[in-house]
Amino acid sequence: MLSKSHGHDFLEAISTTNINFPIGTGNRLERSQGRKKTIYKTVCLSFLLIITVTVLQRGMAPNQFMQGQQQKELLPSEPLKSQKRDNAFSISSTFWKTKKEKAPVKEESVTAKQTKSWDVTTTNCSANQNFSKVDWFKGLEPNFQQFLLYRHCRYFPMLINHPEKCSGDVYLLIVVKSIITQHDRREAIRRTWGQEKEVEGKRIRTLFLLGTASKEEERANHQKLLDYENHIYGDILQWDFLDSFFNLTLKEVHFLKWVDIYCDNVRFIFKGDDDVFVSPSNILEFLEDKKEGEDLFVGDVLYKARPIRKKENKYYIPSALYNKNIYPPYAGGGGFIMGGALAKRLHKASETLELYPIDDVFLGMCLEVLKVSPVGHEGFKTFGIVKNKNSKMNKEPCFYRSMLVVHKLLPPELLQMWDLVHSNLTCSRKLNIL
Repeated sequence: MLSKSHGHDFLEAISTTNINFPIGTGNRLERSQGRKKTIYKTVCLSFLLIITVTVLQRGMAPNQFMQGQQQKELLPSEPLKSQKRDNAFSISSTFWKTKKEKAPVKEESVTAKQTKSWDVTTTNCSANQNFSKVDWFKGLEPNFQQFLLYRHCRYFPMLINHPEKCSGDVYLLIVVKSIITQHDRREAIRRTWGQEKEVEGKRIRTLFLLGTASKEEERANHQKLLDYENHIYGDILQWDFLDSFFNLTLKEVHFLKWVDIYCDNVRFIFKGDDDVFVSPSNILEFLEDKKEGEDLFVGDVLYKARPIRKKENKYYIPSALYNKNIYPPYAGGGGFIMGGALAKRLHKASETLELYPIDDVFLGMCLEVLKVSPVGHEGFKTFGIVKNKNSKMNKEPCFYRSMLVVHKLLPPELLQMWDLVHSNLTCSRKLNIL
């Protein structure tokens, strides 16, 4: 069976062949003219036969044959296999119309993808030497000097990212502050209150926030272990700054920026430490009557707390760094709940303030900028059930069953308390705190 290309070759051969007839008598001339007519008819019939065969092969109307030729000339670089059969040989009806409709959509999607990504890729951070010329700076402790010298370095590159955690609608995003060496705490949380699941259609997702190992000699080995942990669980967010006490505020602002970029459909966020007991079922019950979009920020709130001026205290703050007598209201960093929409607003507010060494106080400052008051709740015990650490009440599972957050439990204690609370526990009375 002849193909289209064979047909063209055949016609070209016929048109370029010179047929010479000798001069003779009239009869011979008539026979010669008859031969010409026969050849001409043969050529026409052959050409029609080729067209018919090609049409039958391709299943198209006869008037599409030349259009197919024309489009092939217009689009020499486009492979035929990538085109749909319905519009492969139609120029006016579908091809150009499709191109005009699809091009703007593709461009918009690329633009949206570019703006929805972490935009810090390099670390160019040098010390602010202007402080070294000030007298009060010279009298500060070395850790506060270092903090002030690099306080302007606000954002760092991401080492591990999981934006898919916020894909779709997420009802509750559990976010846990951790450090690279505390893998046992992360494992205990994954087995207990950090389990990802769906409860009555409400999706719960979990993430751990980390920086890099503070000891340089251990950094490479710890990073390899963390990469393997992330390969198994896929729940790590890590940035390229050292994990230290003062850098907890960096972890706060990095997470707020991350939420603002990736989490458009997260309704509520629980954020806490990796040494707390949390009851997700009690949190879900608490959130049942909360409206989406409201400025919800609830936890163990400290009102009129004073900056600690004793240098031996972990939370000591010199007057040069904060000269006011009272902090704004803030929730203890052990665990609190906030609305997803409020978290995005907190990111904007945080960028109007200078970083502060204590992360939960800094968040209170951001709330003050937004004129949002954190709400205290009895179910959040970020200093233990009672402040006396030796009290037996701090180990009583009947109290834990009614709480939302209790601080502080190490992995073995957390696993044991989780099993007790979820066993056939009989309590003399039930606390109504929700």
